[in-house]
Amino acid sequence: MSMISHVLKMSAVAAALVTCSLGTAQAKDDSITLMVGGISKIVYLPAKLTENLGYFKEEGLDVKLLSEPAGVNAENEMLAGAVQGVVGFYDHSIDLQSKGKNVESVVQFAQVPGEVEIVSTKASETIKGAADFKGKTLGVTGLGSSTDFLTQYMAFKAGLKHGDYTILPVGGGNTFIASIQNNRIDAGMTTDPAATQLVAGGKGKVLVDMRHPEPTAKVLGGLYPAASLYMPNAWVESHHEEVQKLVNAFVKTMKYMHTHSAEQIADQMPKDYYGGDKALYVKALEASLPSFTTDGRMPKGGPETVLQVLSTFKPQVKAAHIDLSKTYTTAFVDAAK
Repeated sequence: MSMISHVLKMSAVAAALVTCSLGTAQAKDDSITLMVGGISKIVYLPAKLTENLGYFKEEGLDVKLLSEPAGVNAENEMLAGAVQGVVGFYDHSIDLQSKGKNVESVVQFAQVPGEVEIVSTKASETIKGAADFKGKTLGVTGLGSSTDFLTQYMAFKAGLKHGDYTILPVGGGNTFIASIQNNRIDAGMTTDPAATQLVAGGKGKVLVDMRHPEPTAKVLGGLYPAASLYMPNAWVESHHEEVQKLVNAFVKTMKYMHTHSAEQIADQMPKDYYGGDKALYVKALEASLPSFTTDGRMPKGGPETVLQVLSTFKPQVKAAHIDLSKTYTTAFVDAAK
C-alpha cells in the first residue's frame, strides 16, 4: 500500500471515529430539560410524580427537572434557551404573546389556579376582602408571576389602583410562610402545602380559595387554566415526536392522580416535600386535587377567561389582539396513548 493510500485510509477511519463519537455524544445530550416554577408546590406535582412513576422512561425520554421559586424566572430560563419548556401557569403564554414571543401549552394540568389568598391571623380583623388591600403589603412569588397577575386583578376588580397597595415578591413555600409569620406581608397568594400549613398552624386564614372550580369562577368569571407544560411554538413544531412522548407521559399521570388516593400519591413523592408532617401534606393534597384536569385537556372557555382577566389590568395584553389558538394546542393530548 502506498503512503498516500495509507494516509487516506487512516483519515477515513479517523473521520468515522469522530462521526461515531459525535453521534454518541449527541445521543447522550438528546435530553429534555424542563424548568418547574417551584417543584415542591402541589400545583406542579405532576412533574415530579411523572418522573417518580417512571413514565418519562417508559416513553424513552431522558427528562431533567429543574426548579425556580417563581414562574416568571422559569419563563426567563426558557426564553434564554437554557431549558426546552416550563411547568408553569398557562397565562404566561398570553402575556408573552403580547410581547412578541410565542409559547404554547401542550398539556394542561390544572383547570383552576390552585392558589389561595392567605391573610395573616394578625391582619385578618382588618382584611375581609380585596377592597381592604388598600395600604397593605401583599406577597407574591415574583413580580410578573401568575400570583402577581391574580393579585392585581382582584385588587382592580375591588376598585383599587396601582399605588393603593404594595406588592412584595417573597417566593413560595418556606419563604412565604416566614413572610407571614414575620409580618413582612399582611396577606399573600400561595399554594399548597404552604397554605394548609399556615392555616393548620393558626398563622393565617383563607380569604380567597382558588383550588376548586366554583369559587374560582365566582372570583375570576370562569375556569382559569393554570399549571401546564408550555414550550416555544417553534420548538414544538420542530420536535413533534419528543413533545408527543412528553404529553403521553403526563396524560398517564393525570389519569393516575384521579384513580388513586391522596395518600397513595403522596407515597410517590420525595419525603422532604412533606415538611416533616406527611398527614398535613396529604390533607393539603386532598384540598388541591379538584384543581387538576383528568386528562391533560384545556378546559372549554378557559383561555377566554384568562385573556379577559389579563386584559383587565394589562394594557399591553388588551392592545395586542391575542391569537388564543397560538397559546395552546390539544393535538398532542388528542393523540396521546
